[in-house]
Amino acid sequence: MFTGIVTDIGEVRAVEARGDKRFVIGCAYPAASIAMGASICCSGICLTVTDKGSDVQGAWFAVDASAETCSLTTAAGWQVGTRLNLERALKVGDELGGHIVTGHVDGLGHLRESYQEGDSWRYTFESPLNLSQFIAVKGSITVDGVSLTVNHVDHNSFGINLIPHTQAETTLGGLAAGHAVNLEIDVLARYVARLNDVREAALSKGS
Repeated sequence: MFTGIVTDIGEVRAVEARGDKRFVIGCAYPAASIAMGASICCSGICLTVTDKGSDVQGAWFAVDASAETCSLTTAAGWQVGTRLNLERALKVGDELGGHIVTGHVDGLGHLRESYQEGDSWRYTFESPLNLSQFIAVKGSITVDGVSLTVNHVDHNSFGINLIPHTQAETTLGGLAAGHAVNLEIDVLARYVARLNDVREAALSKGS
């Protein structure tokens, strides 16, 4: 479980293609503090630490991404030098600064446009049609692992504002039009929609 508050920007240092893809990711976390088998959210994808270490370039950890994970997320395009938003798993007692994030990507979105709006930047993303019903104004959404508030919704597109801090402390500030991003809808929206489906099914049977 995560909060969508990025605590480091990592960088892919090596990619090994075998049955799955193995990524070695450089980070600022002390290697000794990373537990084997721990979950780390990498640009919105919950991945398990399979190895770790430290060398002249600094600390690193390794994760394996299955073929299915790669086919459904931006991990398919990760290569040496790719920068990733990192967040370690939430611990009991930690501050819930963003919203509840599972690290299970629901679909790929694409940046349609971005422009400066005051001191912030307005970003408009296109989402898959099957996710649009879960995205609401003033609701939360996770974009590449970053917890954001939705400011505008229009069919299958939605807008958010990035403050200077978020631009500087995450990879979102470097996005260009057409760039793919991992999207995770608010888990509360998912359950509300499910309850509504059950309610409508019950009403339909009763009519």
